[in-house]
Amino acid sequence: MKQNNLLRTARLTMLAAVAAASMAGAQLANAADIPNKTLVYCSEGSPAGFDPAQYTTGVDFTANTFTVYNRLVEFERGGTKVEPGLAEKWDVSPDGKTYTFHLRKGVKFQTTSFFKPTREFNADDVVFTFERMLDPNQPFHKAYPVQFPYFTDMGLDKLIAKIEKVDPYTVRFTLNEVNAPFIQNMAMEFASILSAEYADQLLKAGKAADINQYPVGTGPFIFRSYTKDATIRFDGNPDYWKPGAVKISKLIFSITPDASVRVQKLKRNECQVMSYPRPADIAPLKAESGIAMPSQPGFNLGYLAYNVEHKPLDKVEVREALDMAINKKAIIDSVYQGAGQAATNPMPPTQWSYDKNLKAASYDPEKAKALLAKAGYPNGFEITLWAMPVQRPYNPNGKLMGEMIQADWAKIGVKAKIVTYEWGEYIKRAHAGEQDSMLIGWTGDNGDPDNWLGTLLGCSAINGNNFSRWCYKPFDELVQKGRETTSQAERTKLYTQAQQIFAQQLPFSPIAHSTVYQPVSKKVTDMRIDPLGYARFDGVGVQ
Repeated sequence: MKQNNLLRTARLTMLAAVAAASMAGAQLANAADIPNKTLVYCSEGSPAGFDPAQYTTGVDFTANTFTVYNRLVEFERGGTKVEPGLAEKWDVSPDGKTYTFHLRKGVKFQTTSFFKPTREFNADDVVFTFERMLDPNQPFHKAYPVQFPYFTDMGLDKLIAKIEKVDPYTVRFTLNEVNAPFIQNMAMEFASILSAEYADQLLKAGKAADINQYPVGTGPFIFRSYTKDATIRFDGNPDYWKPGAVKISKLIFSITPDASVRVQKLKRNECQVMSYPRPADIAPLKAESGIAMPSQPGFNLGYLAYNVEHKPLDKVEVREALDMAINKKAIIDSVYQGAGQAATNPMPPTQWSYDKNLKAASYDPEKAKALLAKAGYPNGFEITLWAMPVQRPYNPNGKLMGEMIQADWAKIGVKAKIVTYEWGEYIKRAHAGEQDSMLIGWTGDNGDPDNWLGTLLGCSAINGNNFSRWCYKPFDELVQKGRETTSQAERTKLYTQAQQIFAQQLPFSPIAHSTVYQPVSKKVTDMRIDPLGYARFDGVGVQ
């Protein structure tokens, strides 16, 4: 008997060795499929972290969402069309309130120095990802309590009634009401799927917060290391479920806040892709023989938000006066240098439902002074004006724009003190409502009007991306109704009314929509400008 056991053990050991060898062989074969190429991306800022659910900026999403993670449904590269992701397909019930996702089989979570998965992706990971955001009593949420600004800005915490695991590869979402943009929203960054097994490991070790420093996903690149304000290193994922999508073995983010330094690095081939050139650098870069400069109209908006919770910005006349005193044409000429167009609406002209009949008030300092006097401020007042420390696609130079607005306001007796912080701190303090007025902006996330009107101006977005902290019921009711209406024509009518209310109330001053340029070495293949404002490296190669 003992001998039989020994023989059985030997046989099992041999089979395990064969299996391990064949697995290792398969991994090596996959790794061999990834070309031994390195791509360096000169990015403009340090991410605040690697947990996509708690952030809202392109700096964070480029560094985590589209490298490490996937979502149930995904936006096609270079577009806003939704395609299958970790869900192969989905069904919607006749009443529009139940979504059933059928999950992809055979998807592996990444193996890293800090986590070795023992199972493949399944329904448990989907349920964990969303329950963590939905249920404040969920154990991981309690162990690592953070804000989920997108999830709450779009009202998903109130919309989703329950999430159920039907079987290991089927998940059902039940909504409290019809929500027209639901599938588009599920392709967004906050919905990136986490590993429930990894979260459980962190929870048991008392290290839940590590999910923000050491990310694990199913995406095209595996996180290796991050040195703050210097570099982020990724390896191509040999087990990625999309065959042929990973075309570089090493992806390095070289964090370079100064745009002129990014240009020099690109010219010297120290990086092959760079973010956001300054308008002044566009013509010289176009003249470089080894650099391509594709461009397209930006799906974005740069604006100045007024915190209506701070007096005297709670008065419409004061906001109108401040808006009228800004010489927006001079800003577009100096800050955007021809690569921008004047904005009048809270969304860009390329967004369906845009009201082209909306007109902005003319630049009129004298009328602005009269409005201030009428509002009870004949001698003006003092105010803080927050200016962004980093270049964004919607604002190439926050410092210069801030100084120009400061000078314009001084002409009507308003003394503005310019305030700035490091980008992560800027956003964090703004979420808390510390600002009087602030320069900020938005690049559309999902191609739906709700992503502008609801996310930037909805009542549920206060403490999130509603930096004006403006909650106006007639406006909010139209946005809510738009979410619950499936007809695009009907939704357009509702959103047109909402834009007209926005123009009357002016919780922020639209400044400009900018043209987006993507400087890239001609050695790089298939790099696409993403209308949603981040950089993606799946599908990108180096010659």
